[in-house]
Amino acid sequence: MSIRKVGELLVEQKLITQEQLLEALDLQKVFPDQPVGQLLCKLGFIKESDLSFVLDQKNKRRKLTDILLGNGLVDQQKISHAREVGKQNNISVEKALLKLNYVDEESLSRVIAAQYDMPYVQINPNDLDLSLSRYISSVYAQKQRIAPISKIGNTLTLAMAQPLKSHDIRELEDSIRLKIISAIATETSIARSLKRLYNIDNANSVSANDEVNLDIVPDSIIDLLSKTNEGDEPEVAEETKKVTEKDSVIVKLVNKIIYDAYMNKASDIHIEPYPGKKDVIVRTRVDGQCSIYQRIPYKYKFALPSRIKIMGDLDIAERRKPQDGKIDFKKFGPLDVELRVATMPTVGGMEDVVIRVLASGDPISFDDLGLNARNLRVFKESLSRPHGLILVVGPTGSGKTTTLHSGLAQINQTNRKIWTAEDPVEITQAGLRQVQVNPRIGFTFAAALRSFLRLDPDVIMVGEMRDEETASTAVEASLTGHLVFSTLHTNSAPETVTRLLEMGLDPYSFSDSLVCVLAQRLARRLCKDCKESFHLSESEYNELVEEFGRDEFANTGLGLADTVMFRAVGCDRCGHTGYRGRLGIHEVLECTDPLKALIKRRADTDHVREQAARDGMTTLKQDGILKVLGGLTDIHEVRRVCIK
Repeated sequence: MSIRKVGELLVEQKLITQEQLLEALDLQKVFPDQPVGQLLCKLGFIKESDLSFVLDQKNKRRKLTDILLGNGLVDQQKISHAREVGKQNNISVEKALLKLNYVDEESLSRVIAAQYDMPYVQINPNDLDLSLSRYISSVYAQKQRIAPISKIGNTLTLAMAQPLKSHDIRELEDSIRLKIISAIATETSIARSLKRLYNIDNANSVSANDEVNLDIVPDSIIDLLSKTNEGDEPEVAEETKKVTEKDSVIVKLVNKIIYDAYMNKASDIHIEPYPGKKDVIVRTRVDGQCSIYQRIPYKYKFALPSRIKIMGDLDIAERRKPQDGKIDFKKFGPLDVELRVATMPTVGGMEDVVIRVLASGDPISFDDLGLNARNLRVFKESLSRPHGLILVVGPTGSGKTTTLHSGLAQINQTNRKIWTAEDPVEITQAGLRQVQVNPRIGFTFAAALRSFLRLDPDVIMVGEMRDEETASTAVEASLTGHLVFSTLHTNSAPETVTRLLEMGLDPYSFSDSLVCVLAQRLARRLCKDCKESFHLSESEYNELVEEFGRDEFANTGLGLADTVMFRAVGCDRCGHTGYRGRLGIHEVLECTDPLKALIKRRADTDHVREQAARDGMTTLKQDGILKVLGGLTDIHEVRRVCIK
């Protein structure tokens, strides 16, 4: 069923003509930010009341969240978090946004006014005429959160937090025998107006922010630390007792650390206590880089790890050996996020804790992976194969799982049965049968893979090829008619081929099964708001060409005048780092017939790399430099994450 546009609906209901609609559409080319409905009103072709009726009846209003996103007041992560909090606490998204301090009350009211094409007013209660109270009853005004703010002739202006329905306005007009003009104002200003006009106590009339009396947002870290008292060296037993008290400062402190890390899109939190009276250092890793988040007074050096161990169901008394576990944080705070916890005893009787914030959720769009045209073509063709082995390689934290799931999303259809074995399951997809391996009980990747073969699969994903058994089973599965995905920790695509041969794979079976190898790294993306362009000097240009490969660079057709690069500057949006977010840098080795022949001869890495280059492969460094010239990142980031 096609989606009807506002203009078409107005023509259909004979409120405007086709010619009037075309005139408004022409005017919209000059004012692209103006909705067609508003332009029709300004041209005098339709009344505001008629337009409002159609928009409400046909549910054609712009969404509040879309306006907030479009105006840059919030990002998608904050909207998603507000929705989660709203569902958990049975409040609207608007109230959750206010309570989480993502938007202020005035900004939200202005957006509501824009959503309903209504004026926004700022009210000074002291200027209100007290005689206005006789037109609207106090009970009705308080119930509907409206306040009469002016009367000129037979027209009464009503300020409201949320627009009243059209029929409510008409009934009110009939009742008071006045024409009503509606305007949007903040709930706080309306509450003050009601206090002035009707002497209604503010205790009975709350603002949107006060209405939600929930401990959604943790205290600020400064406030929490100000509650601590300097004292003598803490005792282990004494401090660990405190971590079970629900209202203890330490409980709020741990919640605040995790909450801030999640909101800053950190992947890891490092808790680092030291002997003596040195502060506990808390560091977070954002976009692959560690930085100090906070220094916590030394008196919490035992309590912090103990509290986290309780949350992760670990042995609080065991401080001599490493432990690991998981935390379902929604039991303790306002976020629905899973955490992995690992502890490690350190010198001086201390215990470090590292928390991994799992990026659970949906796979990212295939087109957002950042693959260049050739790499995208090879990877897509590989995904369309009925059987074979597809490998994604790189160090820990380079986005391998994300890439694999984006690829799986491309072929995730009802006519294909897809099994995945992962450790842990971070990204979920409807239609996939996903399994978490558990090596402690012997349920390894190899064991899961063997079991999958008895479950009538079409596609299999194995989280990692850790040993020869897993690799051999994966090759056998790909040769028996299954498309197999997996990952390895290798530096480059050509090295992956020789690594698997050294593991003991049969070169003939391996060469027949391999479809492609995608190697990747994650580099920090330059902040769009503050990056600065500059032209290279001749010596810098020559250095870049040598780094890329002189012959290969000549094929790009770029000369000295064409090579514009960008540098990091730093602004409020990126935390003064100059970088915001990350992007993938890739090399894709296609298993062509000449390459299959090399694998059968157990060729070394250099020969494999040379053949892959002849087949069109750009190396990680080359792909990174092309993305530098595209203004996405800088050369320092590429050099940091890529080998030549």
